[in-house]
Amino acid sequence: MRHFLSLLDLNRDELLVLLKLTGQLKRQQARGKSSFKLAGKVVGLVFEKPSLRTRVSFEAAMAQLGGSTVFLPANEAGLGTRETIPDFARTLCQYCDAIVLRTFAHSTVEKFAEHATVPIINGLTDYLHPCQALADLFTIHEHFGKLDGRTVVFVGDGNNVARSLAMGCGMLGIRFILAAPSAYRFDEPFRCRWRESFPNGFCEELEAPLDAVANADVIYTDVWTSMGQEAEQEVRRQAFATFQVNESMLRKAPKHAVVMHCLPAHRGEEIAGDVLDGPRSIAFQQAGNRLHAQKALLQWLLSPTESAGKKQRSR
Repeated sequence: MRHFLSLLDLNRDELLVLLKLTGQLKRQQARGKSSFKLAGKVVGLVFEKPSLRTRVSFEAAMAQLGGSTVFLPANEAGLGTRETIPDFARTLCQYCDAIVLRTFAHSTVEKFAEHATVPIINGLTDYLHPCQALADLFTIHEHFGKLDGRTVVFVGDGNNVARSLAMGCGMLGIRFILAAPSAYRFDEPFRCRWRESFPNGFCEELEAPLDAVANADVIYTDVWTSMGQEAEQEVRRQAFATFQVNESMLRKAPKHAVVMHCLPAHRGEEIAGDVLDGPRSIAFQQAGNRLHAQKALLQWLLSPTESAGKKQRSR
């Protein structure tokens, strides 16, 4: 029994297996074939935050794999309020074969996993978003083929998406550059963990976005103000004013560079609308791949034949 709270819950070979399985399932669907390897399985979705891509991709993934989902929004779940997190976890595990949590505090999913008897999947916390990174890495591989030696430039806040993507890049030999104002770069505990995990990896933080994208294969951006940070919106808008991904920035990047965004996008803020809709954007292909990556993750966690040889989750 495994949990997926962070990409560091995988080793490099396991991550490559998941990327390969994602491609197989996507091609299988394109041929009109179905895989019902999770028939009879139930996944619980416990969401403290609203969602489009995470919720729908998991629900569609389970339906296409022959299983089903039960959705619990924050007002119904009462996670940590109506009853303790350990009691909630031990109870819900009696009904579900896996549970996806989308929460504010990362400590919530960690505590939930400590008391769970089924796989727990981090559908997003304020600190990490490993499901997004899994789909992102597959999208980059799908577009470019070879991953080793590529350069991903994340233009914007060093947030949960940036942290998870930096981990994935470190695992696969991809150069990662964060272009952000100094006050919005990675926190020091994360930097230390990244260096310990990937001593031969490349992770750089720059304050000049136009310099950062000069050798980019991928220019990635996200909203400047995440859920729960609304009080900081105006301060952040001013701090990131020169960090918009627009045509001027693309002219500084190699012609083959593509643009990614985890969505939802604030058009006219972190990204110009004509760039998001333009020929170099693969953001909606990226969004579509959430479905296939989720299917691979669920099948890998819940199907015995796909799960052979897995290591125990490190604590």
